[in-house]
Amino acid sequence: MASTWQVLDLGTADYREVWQRQLALVEGRQTGANGDTLIVVEHPHVFTLGRRRESQQNVLAPGDVPVIEIERGGDVTYHGPGQLVAYPIILLEEGERDLHKFLRNLEEAVIQTCARVGLTADREPGKTGVWTTTELGRKKLCSMGIACRKWVTFHGLALNVTTDLSYFRRINPCGFEASVMSSLATLVPELDSAAVKAALIEELGAALGRASDY
Repeated sequence: MASTWQVLDLGTADYREVWQRQLALVEGRQTGANGDTLIVVEHPHVFTLGRRRESQQNVLAPGDVPVIEIERGGDVTYHGPGQLVAYPIILLEEGERDLHKFLRNLEEAVIQTCARVGLTADREPGKTGVWTTTELGRKKLCSMGIACRKWVTFHGLALNVTTDLSYFRRINPCGFEASVMSSLATLVPELDSAAVKAALIEELGAALGRASDY
């Protein structure tokens, strides 16, 4: 039987504010003050630096976009309008305490979400995230980076839905050239962003064994 979680759809919200909210929810989950939570949100333009040593070197020309160092794994990435971000804040129970498996579950949720809008997506061997094959070669649709404290997860994934991909040219996203990035809207005609969000919430619940009344 699936555990339950609260789904918080924050619409568009400042990155730092949501980051602080995540940290509060992590502490609350550790103490039992709150249960598992899934945050879904879009952020105004921002670049975030993960723990990977070379992430600072992959910031090329941020311009007026803020750059924020955070505690998640991975390299530099971009968040902005039209990108669906999901932060699962869950206590991994006995039998779930495998962070590699947790990442594969996140990937599976995105793969299934893409399938529901008619796009075949998959994994790139040896790399975290979700990719697809196009006429122009392999393209990355979703970036991931997580953190975990006392087996409570936070941070998560960023799925490019209607994202302005030009912002990726200001960085080497996750260490790649910006040209590797794509979005659902680029590849799927008549995309319904609300349907993508609803599908991702459902698929994350299925992949992580959490149920909600969203």
